[in-house]
Amino acid sequence: MNILVTGSNGQLGSELQDLSTSFLNFNFIFKDLPDLDICNYSEIENCITTNNINAVINCAAYTAVDRAEEDQQIAQKVNSDGVFNIVKALSKVKGKLIHISTDYVFDGNGYLPYQEFDQVNPIGVYGNTKRSGELSVINSDIDAIIIRTSWLYSAYGNNFVKTMLRLGGERDELGVIFDQVGTPTNAADLAKVCLDIFSYNNESNISEKCQVYHFSNEGVASWYDFAKAIMAIGGVKCKVKPIETKEYPTPAKRPHFSVLNKSKIKKDFEIKIPYWRDSLEECISKLNNK
Repeated sequence: MNILVTGSNGQLGSELQDLSTSFLNFNFIFKDLPDLDICNYSEIENCITTNNINAVINCAAYTAVDRAEEDQQIAQKVNSDGVFNIVKALSKVKGKLIHISTDYVFDGNGYLPYQEFDQVNPIGVYGNTKRSGELSVINSDIDAIIIRTSWLYSAYGNNFVKTMLRLGGERDELGVIFDQVGTPTNAADLAKVCLDIFSYNNESNISEKCQVYHFSNEGVASWYDFAKAIMAIGGVKCKVKPIETKEYPTPAKRPHFSVLNKSKIKKDFEIKIPYWRDSLEECISKLNNK
């Protein structure tokens, strides 16, 4: 199988590059800007046809949640139009797709872990454009899987873990929100799941009808809990104090509750998901060894 990974220099794409040497039955083509712009259909079509691509893992996304409120056109182009381009090009070669989406398609007003069939209701530009991208996949005729994830971090790129470690080293005290609850997700775990899905009896499990799955690490945390764990595991002596969302206003509204139910993906692909704090330890260890 020839797998194209778009957005390959981001958090998830970088973790997929690290893992690629362990999946020798796949031939990987890693592409990111400026070599491949998913917003340009001819570029996508040419890349897929010339490299005999059988499958795509789409990691390309506009993820600057607050900036998206002003850069609506750019967010729409990447998160929606770009996905449509990938779907259109893949349909011509009857290829498979794993598309990465987000917990931000939900409004966060629930109190039970969100299941795949729960009503979506994005509350900002980022969530709306990601939902639009989902619909391009859902309404297509290709073999596809959408994986919604949450609170992604990695040893690569910019993320909450690296920001907390940096700020914790610069300050004596930090205020972190305690009334937004979800689950941190190590991009390395998500990368492995993507490749395991392609390895696991994929003829029957990536079907003609698009399937939606949820994936994050196990457990539940607030951003405050997450920050406290980062400082403890990272050995950073910075006091973390809990603050309310209203004390830290942002251009984009965040879902207050975005815990995802992972029962479906665990059952269908027989996977075991690590606890979020254990995966955080793995990531910080990787950062320390870089």
